[in-house]
Formats: sequence, structure tokens, C-alpha cells
Amino acid sequence: MTARGSDLLLERMTTLHPKAIDLTLGRVERLLAALGHPERRLPPVVHVAGTNGKGSTVAMLRAGLESRGDKVHCYTSPHLARFHERIRLAGELIAEDRLMAVLDRCMAANGEGPITFFEITTAAALLAFSEEQADWTLLEVGLGGRLDATNVVERPRLTVITPVDMDHEAYLGDTLAKIAGEKAGIVKRGAPVVVARQHPEAMAVIEARAARLGAPLIAWGQHFHAQARGGRLVVEDDRGLLDLSLPRLLGPHQVVNAGTAVAALRALGADEAACEAAVTRAEWPARMQRLKGRLASLAAPAELWLDGGHNPSAGAAVAQTLAALPPARTHLVAGMLNTKDVEGFLRPFAAVAERLHAVSIPGERNAIPAEDTAAHAAAVGLAAEVAPSVEAAVRDAAARGAGRVLICGSLYLAGHVLREWE
Repeated sequence: MTARGSDLLLERMTTLHPKAIDLTLGRVERLLAALGHPERRLPPVVHVAGTNGKGSTVAMLRAGLESRGDKVHCYTSPHLARFHERIRLAGELIAEDRLMAVLDRCMAANGEGPITFFEITTAAALLAFSEEQADWTLLEVGLGGRLDATNVVERPRLTVITPVDMDHEAYLGDTLAKIAGEKAGIVKRGAPVVVARQHPEAMAVIEARAARLGAPLIAWGQHFHAQARGGRLVVEDDRGLLDLSLPRLLGPHQVVNAGTAVAALRALGADEAACEAAVTRAEWPARMQRLKGRLASLAAPAELWLDGGHNPSAGAAVAQTLAALPPARTHLVAGMLNTKDVEGFLRPFAAVAERLHAVSIPGERNAIPAEDTAAHAAAVGLAAEVAPSVEAAVRDAAARGAGRVLICGSLYLAGHVLREWE
């Protein structure tokens, strides 16, 4: 089979339910039962939820576990360039023929029943994982936690909650406490839960859920802490102090993600060497990624960077990362979706960027027009103009003397850049 075969099948799957997002477990549980409950035959599961940092934390966990020679299944979303990125079987991206086979079986088992794209592809991943030997399964929540399609594993070895913040309010609730309650839905009776640094309001909800279920709590600020100190990452927990390299992934926020990943690895019995590998070997595209390909040549001599963050807390983290880099005239190329707080995301950049080039995200039905992004940028104090394409925006930024260009605002925009240019 060619990649086109799976592309066509995946496209067909998007028509199986009228709503792209419809949070419930009923449909996926029905399908998994028809498949013989693959979710009950997985290698030990680490389940990760949160608003920001899920992907980076999972990438560090995988790097740490694989450094010991362990084989790791991994399920993440969304993908950037190809769907296959979502499913790693024992460390390798799922092969095309294997992907087609599990998708076909899921389609046959589902029959005519309604099901969302994420639900049926999650079932396909779990089916593949159940049939391939590995030492661990890493599952990243798609949206929320309590009603997310990944939340079908009854006895995870460990759950992890990364920083919780405001995002997806239409689905998860309009307060931090409500959103934290949805994220904490992955906590299971008796399974330890590692909790990253949180707002007090979110932490209270997570603590209450853990206490109610008898889930041992391993919490930032109580049981472990991490900080950058003297050019090193220092992680302290109940067992002592680890002096590690700074995270390979850039940004002060990655210190929080690294500390959380290290705490999770320690809970799984990993040694210091695995923790060092976690922070130094992890790779995660579109998280302050320095681009080097054809598009970067159009920006020369300016640096070209790419980040997929898309909510206010991510905007603040990326702006802080830019501020920590050597000084340079910075231009943004931004495109966003209509489900996001555009001004909340862009506001922190007003202090670190001198101009924004607004683009529409090609092929995305929920993309907002470039004119609207430019208007939102102007509203928060960023000089802004509309560009017909990412390529045109990058060329114009370079022509205006930018020393650094950051493409940002959406993982879908990041995916477009990586597919077309990298």
C-alpha cells in the first residue's frame, strides 16, 4: 500500500460522526469491546494529560526509557506532517501496511456506528500496541482527560498531569477548576500521579481527586522541584538531588516539563543516566525548533524558528524564550484557528517582537482570515500586516532587516510549514 491508501481511509473516517469533537467514552468503549478489548492487553501504561507541555514531557519520557534499551509504544496528537507520527510501535513510526491493517479492522468492527476521527484512530493505536511486544505504553490525552478517548485504560502504571491553564473552554469549562477537573479525570484508583507545577486553584482539584481515589501524589513543590541553576538542571526529590544537563528543548518552560518527566521516570524506577538521557536526547518538532531547510534559506541571514503553541500560557512561554535569546530584531509570522484566544496568545509578544505578518492557515476550515489575525495583533500593540503566504511573509521579514523570524500560532500552521518546506 502507498501512503495515499491510508490518507484516503483516514479522510473517510472524518465523515463517521457529524461533530469533530464530541466528548464521551461510550462510542470508543463500544468499538474496543468489538475488537476484543485491546486496551486491557497493553504493556504498562503511562497516561499524560495537561494543557501545555504534554508532548514535550512524553518525548522526554520516551527518550529516558529508550536509553535503557526499553521498547516503548507511544501515542501522541495531533500529527504535523503525516498521521503516522501519532503512533510509534516499539520506538518506530507505524509502517504503512500495519496502519492500513488496523484501520481496516477498526472500520469493520465499528460498522455503521457513529464515531469521531480521534476515537477510531485511538482504537487503532491501542489495537496495534496490544499486538506488538514492548516494555511501556505512553498515551497522550487528546483533549481534556475524563472523557478523552485515551481514558479507557483502567489500571495505568502511572498518570502525569502537566501544567493546566485556560484552553478549550467550550469543551472543558470556563474556570481553571473545571478544566483541572477534566484533566484530573485520568487519575485512577491506587495509581501514582505525578503533577507538574500548577496554579493553586488547579492543584486543589487534582489533590482532591487523588485523595478520593487513594492515588499516591507526587507533586511539584511538595515531593519534587526542578530549576535551572548555574547552567544545569537541578532536580530535587525525596530521594536526593540530581545534577543534570539543561533540557535540549529550548525555553524556560521546558525546565518544568523536564522536572516533571524526571519525577515520572524516578517513579518508574529509572536511574540518573536515564534521567540525563531524557533531557538531552528528547526531540519534539515545532517546539522552538530552529529551521534549517529551504524556507530558512529565504529568511537568511535571519534565523528562522517554528513553534506550535497556541494559547495564552504558551504565548507567554514562547515570548519568554525569545527574550532569553541573544538580542535580535524579531518578526512574527502568525496564523491561528477561530477556537483560540488570539489576543491572549499574541499579547506577550508585544514586548519582544517589532512586527507581525499575518497569514491564513492553508486548508484549515477553522483558520481565521489573516486580516483578523492582523487586527488582533494591532489591538495588543503589535504592528501588523497581512501576507499572502508563509513564504511571502518570511521573505518580507528578511527584506525588512529582521534578525529573527518566528512562525507561530498553531500546530496546523507548523505542520503546513514542515510538510511543504522541511
